[in-house]
This record gives sequence, structure tokens and C-alpha cells, in this order.
Amino acid sequence: MSQDTTIERLVILDTETTGLEPREGHRIIEIGCVEVIGRRLTGRHFHVYINPEREVDEGAVAVHGITDAFLADKPRFHEIVDEFLDFVRGAELVIHNAAFDIGFLNHEFALLKDRPPLGSVLDYCSVLDTLRMARERHPGQRNSLDALCKRYGVDNSGRELHGALLDAEILADVYLAMTGGQTSLSLAGQGGEDSSPGAQTSEIRRLPVERPRTPVIRASDEECQQHAARLAALAKACGGEALWSRLEAELAATRH
Repeated sequence: MSQDTTIERLVILDTETTGLEPREGHRIIEIGCVEVIGRRLTGRHFHVYINPEREVDEGAVAVHGITDAFLADKPRFHEIVDEFLDFVRGAELVIHNAAFDIGFLNHEFALLKDRPPLGSVLDYCSVLDTLRMARERHPGQRNSLDALCKRYGVDNSGRELHGALLDAEILADVYLAMTGGQTSLSLAGQGGEDSSPGAQTSEIRRLPVERPRTPVIRASDEECQQHAARLAALAKACGGEALWSRLEAELAATRH
């Protein structure tokens, strides 16, 4: 059966680097991608650590915990670039603060020698920036990935350090919540009636948009009398009108 090409294919991407600025010679040391088709995680991912052929800044190690010793035996970027392009080609990349990651990827492309120029990431796929989306939806608020997790109820409790694959998985949850309401994301193989060995899809179960109204329980006449008696006792003990009494009087005045 042929694949339905009308279904949008997304690749959620994140990178870790030796520092903040490629123009100062900093390089990519980790790429993490997860695939989403038809708003479902497929289970396919691309993840690689890369030897940057330079030292990692101490400040960067404090963020992601990836050391020079760990990267010493990892492949160079030129060894993984074709596999990376095969994975992302034709997809829409979803990236938080896309200018950072795209800038580093394009820098890595430009450093490649002994092969035809690769150009720009935008020659292979389109890009959606969730940071820009979040700023448009929540102006004046914090829109870091951690802040969005809190805002949309996405569990990031395992994120003690930054990691490209983990952050891509978290961003996938955040993006689906931002674009489709509250969701409960369940990867294949994590249980459920429809799960089966070898399944390669995930399920998104939407919560009802129209939620039942919270019932209003009003105080009885007896409870109102007890409340008034308590306020009177407080006023007598304090030698003046209780604050709650003043607030009730102001509220009553606004109703007339």
C-alpha cells in the first residue's frame, strides 16, 4: 500500500554544541530528531554524538554534561551528514529557537570539503520555530522550553541536563499541545489495549474540549449566620471592623 503523501511529516530537532557562536569556531556535538506523522510519534528517530575536533567550553559542559573525553571516539560531522539529510529531507523541521540550530547546521555544511556544496538546511526542508510561535501566543511571558512545559502541563522531570534527543522528545509533546489543545501522548509499546509488539506508532488521546461546569455550592442560611457571628467576634476582639466585613460591604455596594 502506498503512503498517503498528504499526511504532514514533521521532524522535531534539537542540537547541543561546544558553545554559543559558530562564527567563533564552535561546532555541533549532538543531534537528536524524532519523527511525527499525522500528529503521531512514529517511533523513528535520528540521534548521534559528534566529535567536534575542538574543545567543549566549560560553560557548555555545565549545560549538557558532554565532555571532550566522551566525544573523543565519536564520528565527525562529515561521516554522519548524509544519514542526517536522508532522515530530514522533505520534512518540516520543528525547532525551538530555530535560528540557533539552523545557523550551526549551515556552518557545519559550509565546513565540508571534497564534496559538492550542500547549501542550506532550507534547501532540504522547511522550518517552524516554536519559540517564535510561543512569543506570538504568549507575548511578554517566558517562553523557554521549560516554561512551555510548565504552561502546557508537559512532564520534563527527567531533564536535569540538556540533551538533544530528550529535548526533541519534550518539544514534540509541547508542539502537539500548542497546536492541538491538551493531549496525552503515549508511545507505542507503553501499554494500552491497542498496543502490540513491534508497533511503530504512538497515540494522542484528546481530552474533551467542552468540560463539565464546576458545581457551585452555596452556603445555607445557618452557615451565613455562623459566618456573620464569627466576623462580629473578630471585630470585637480587634476593636474595629474586620477586613472581610469591609470587603463584603464593598462587594454588596457594587451590585446596586
